[in-house]
Amino acid sequence: MKVVWAPWRIDFIETAPKNCIFCDAIKANKKFDRENLILYRGKSSFIIMNKYPYNNGHLMFVPIRHISKISELTKGELAEIFSMVNQSEKCLKEKFKPHGFNFGANIGEDAGAGFEHLHFHLVPRWRGDTNFMPVIGEVKVLPEHLYRTYDKLKGCF
Repeated sequence: MKVVWAPWRIDFIETAPKNCIFCDAIKANKKFDRENLILYRGKSSFIIMNKYPYNNGHLMFVPIRHISKISELTKGELAEIFSMVNQSEKCLKEKFKPHGFNFGANIGEDAGAGFEHLHFHLVPRWRGDTNFMPVIGEVKVLPEHLYRTYDKLKGCF
């Protein structure tokens, strides 16, 4: 068996957040948006990069209100979130040229939600990005650092 070191994961393991990561991020001063990976703050929702992405450019769309169900979204929140998704798809196509996207949400613990705060994912996909590494090696290779991705995308919003 080969060992692959991922030392950045230990911070998450040892300091698993007790508070809601989304509420904490949006309540923080805007000057910390880069550190918190917030790309855009809207009136009722925001765009944040996934700190542990499936692929580079993995974005999340989060209502500012701490809610857990789609049915709790207002019409304004729905409109703003889907407008952000639309703009983000265009931005990701321009900056990363993916061949497709996965879009969705895990709602509830039994559906795989790690946090009760509702959020949606947009994940860029490329032909061949599902290879043997995750299956055999249980490793995902991300070729670009999060802050470099952040800097590329920030200009879109």
